[in-house]
Amino acid sequence: MTHPTSPAAIRANSFNGRLAFLTLSILVNSFFNALTVATHLGSAIWTSSAVSLSNWTHVSLGNILFLEGVVVAFTNLLLLGRFDYFRLVRNLLFITPFSYLLAFFERIFFHLGVPGLGLGWRIVLDVIGLFGVACAVSLYQRANIIMHPNDDMPYILRFRFLHGSPVTSQWLSNVPPLLIVLGVFAATKQLYAFGWGTLYNILTQGAIIGWADKHFLPILHHHLDIKN
Repeated sequence: MTHPTSPAAIRANSFNGRLAFLTLSILVNSFFNALTVATHLGSAIWTSSAVSLSNWTHVSLGNILFLEGVVVAFTNLLLLGRFDYFRLVRNLLFITPFSYLLAFFERIFFHLGVPGLGLGWRIVLDVIGLFGVACAVSLYQRANIIMHPNDDMPYILRFRFLHGSPVTSQWLSNVPPLLIVLGVFAATKQLYAFGWGTLYNILTQGAIIGWADKHFLPILHHHLDIKN
């Protein structure tokens, strides 16, 4: 393990180092989220809610992801109990590249024929995708420069209300997108990007984030800015 005061650790946790990890995490998150959508076996719950709204409203997935992120960003300010203009701007800066990168990667995976693969291969790819999403979330939560509003919500819950628990905070933050999925299902009688993978994600993402905090590029540590 790299010592926290070693030159490598100091560089990794400098602003430039955190910015590099942030850039990597946005690419990793959008790539693996898109992979889960292409498998048709269930995506991360927030992605599933966006795909559901996109199919119901016939608005592009990229635009739905962006609009959903804006709503969640303002909800996060309510959880903080104060209007943090800087945090709002950071949330909005994240969702712009993420939303449209995810839609871009989704088209690539569809073009490559991922939806037409055999069930066994799609299960493997879905699990890999969901694992990659959780690792990416851990990475940009630790870097804490800008963050997707959907992942800033459990971050705020985790460190402001739940004594640092990644599992409980993740479960609580899953309630709003789950309600969206159920609402669209009630209106359309269709489930979109919701399947066993979504249930797997709901049950395991918090635990995987906790694991990734310690084992996925552990040279980067948490840079907290939450005040009770």
